[in-house]
Formats: sequence, C-alpha cells, structure tokens
Amino acid sequence: MGVAVVGGKLQGVEATYLAHKAGWEVILIDKDSKVPAAGLCDIFYQLDIAAETSGLSSVIKTVDLVIPALEDTVALERLRKSTAREDIPLAYDAAAYAVSSSKKKSNALFAELGIQMPQSWPECNFPLVVKPSASSGSKGVRKIRNMEGLTTFLQKAGPKLDDWVIQEFLEGPAYSLEVIGFNDNYVVFQPTEIEVDSHYDSKRVFAPAKLSQIADKQFREISIKIAKALNLTGIMDIEVILHNGTLKVLEIDARLPSQTPTVVNKSTGVNMLTFLYDVFVRHSVPVVSGIDCEKGVVYEHIKVSQGVLEVAGEHIMSE
Repeated sequence: MGVAVVGGKLQGVEATYLAHKAGWEVILIDKDSKVPAAGLCDIFYQLDIAAETSGLSSVIKTVDLVIPALEDTVALERLRKSTAREDIPLAYDAAAYAVSSSKKKSNALFAELGIQMPQSWPECNFPLVVKPSASSGSKGVRKIRNMEGLTTFLQKAGPKLDDWVIQEFLEGPAYSLEVIGFNDNYVVFQPTEIEVDSHYDSKRVFAPAKLSQIADKQFREISIKIAKALNLTGIMDIEVILHNGTLKVLEIDARLPSQTPTVVNKSTGVNMLTFLYDVFVRHSVPVVSGIDCEKGVVYEHIKVSQGVLEVAGEHIMSE
C-alpha cells in the first residue's frame, strides 16, 4: 500500500506521520526540498505542481491514493485533473472545499442552517476580530479593541474590504472535531481542545476535551448537520468556541487538518487516514458504534533557540 502526500508543511507532516502509522509507504511531493515532512517520508520528489504537472503523472501512477496537504487552489485543481486522468483516487472534495475555504461562504451556510456563530459587525460590540475570508487558521487574524482601531483597519483595507470578515471577538475555550462522510453516511471522531498563542495560532491541542455530555452531543450534531448540507465526501474539521455556555462555530475546513488527527490517534487509537482510504478507494465509510477516549494526550510545538524554550503556534513549523 502506497500513498502520495502532496505538500510537506503542517498538513503534510500530519498525513505522512499517520500514513506510516497505518503501515503505508509514503511518497512526498513538494516544490521545496526543506519542508518538515521531507524528513519523514520514504521517497521525496521536488515538483511544483502549481507551475507544471509534467512530472506528476509518472509519480502518482505508482500509488493507491493521493492525499493533498496544501491549500493552493491552482495546485489543487491541477492535482485533481492529473489524478482523474490517471484514474488514481484523490482524497479531496472540491465542492466542499470551495465553501470551507471562504469564510464568507461558510458563514452564509451557517446562517442558512440556523447554526450559531459570532455576530458580524456592525451588529455587535467591541472587541472585534478581523479575518481574511480566504485564509484558514490564524493567518492575517487580528483583534480590534475600539473604533479608532477599526477606522484604521477600514482605511487600510480600502477596496479590498470584501476580502475580510469582521465579527465579535469571543472569549472561551475552543474545540475541534473531525467528520468523515461518504454517500450521506458520516462518522464523527473525538473532540479535541485547542489553545492558541498571542497571534491566535494553535499552539497546543489536547484530549480528552473538557466538554459536558450535552455540549459534546451538540458539537457532534452541528458537525453532521454541516457535513450533510455540504454532501461531504472525505474529511472536514469544525472549530467552535464555547462562549457563555453556547457553542458557536468559528470555521470549517474540508481538508485534512494538522495536529488534531494525531491527537485523536494517540488518544483513541483511531487513524483517520484509514477512513479516508475506505472512502476514496473502497467507496464506503466503516460503521463505528462509538469512539471513546482511552488516553490523555498533549500535542504542542516547542521552539528552542538561544537558550530560550518556547511553546509557540504551529507557524513555527513553516518558518
């Protein structure tokens, strides 16, 4: 069993590590030979598939499944066309990704489904949080405390204001949950708890999450509701914040996330990549009666430099 992981940064590390845990051989493809996952794979090919795909076909012909681990839309589309041409399964739902990769489209979906989320400006009070609509994670995220700060931001954004989402800034613990779907059948995994650094970048993930039974049930119901609305094929993660006793959805990402799948694997023994294999190669989702917590797990990034030990956000993996 062999897989090709395309992209060697955060998601690539996740995919490569879990693929090896499943006993698979891993071919890694990236335009940069120094990406973190290059030290974990069995075979590395330096290819820029966003620029050209001439060398891609010969590589993917040898594998059973291709796992995208990048968010470049041009590269993803070329990868989709190349795998379709070679008849190699690609763990990617283009339609779901098109919604989840836009915070504005995602928020419109949440509103349509009646799912709670942070209020948008100007129907809310300060502080605010501004986020690029087309970026996932913490990239470009900033907190605005008052009207002066908002005015400065609006002036800088100018005609590109439509590229941003402005919402109320909420305090509370944050959680993540993965769901995998195929043919209107869905499996949800173990919720994990997220801690962020001063840049709102995930710096620590742990399980089991400190969620009440009621909140846990609600989180799972919300996740399946969104997955059904997207007719999800493959994997998606949902991030929420628990604010004043209410779960509010922050964002969704219809692609393999980083950190949380490994935490779930270490805690429960369940490997989400084997589920992706079932979906895209066997065209089925295994029936799972329940996924229970078995072990306590903490996953964090530790940076050591010039005598300083620092727990920092996942961005240090890409620096």
